[in-house]
Amino acid sequence: MTLPKAVVFDLDGTLADTRLDIAAACNHALTSVGRQAKTVDEVVAFVGDGSRVLVARALGLPEDDAVTATAFASFSAYYAAHAADHATWMRGAREALEACEHAGVQLALATNKPRSATLPLLDALGITARFKVVVAGGDGPLKPDPASIRAAVGPLGVPPEAAWVVGDGPQDIGAGRAAGAWTVAVLGGFAQEAALREAGPHYVLESLAGFAALLRASGTTEWA
Repeated sequence: MTLPKAVVFDLDGTLADTRLDIAAACNHALTSVGRQAKTVDEVVAFVGDGSRVLVARALGLPEDDAVTATAFASFSAYYAAHAADHATWMRGAREALEACEHAGVQLALATNKPRSATLPLLDALGITARFKVVVAGGDGPLKPDPASIRAAVGPLGVPPEAAWVVGDGPQDIGAGRAAGAWTVAVLGGFAQEAALREAGPHYVLESLAGFAALLRASGTTEWA
């Protein structure tokens, strides 16, 4: 492990706790097609592979079903307008971004969240300008495909092998590893710990509160 030239962060469950807003958008979509609303925990279990998959899972229907398409349109319109109504920082997230900037490490974002909701959320958190590159859902293949990681670091002039990918889901770890990057899994987000560890991250943090120390240690310690 060496000091990275760039760090690619995930957004939902990594930098921001967006559970309530995602659940509200999902339930708006469900009720718009006559379905019953679900609990926040039920909705969270569907998160990770993009909004259309989320809506399809909540409905129990295929992604290409006509009802899914109607509900997804409702979800997208609602979420774009309410992406940050209840969003809060994940523990240690602000400090992690500051640590990267202090170390001169370039920042990029790769999320499966639609751009129409990603940008308002970043604006609400006041961190839009911190990211030199933002790759969002709809820009290309979703994680765990490595394309988003390559797209995030390419404009920075950084090869994936010189970057870290930080996220709370197996999709983040899978994308990072497939791209050849060093991966950091963060517990306490949307994914279950067992599934996150099974994805094979290079390092696991209890929260981003430990990220600054990990960054400082890079280049001086060998990690598995």
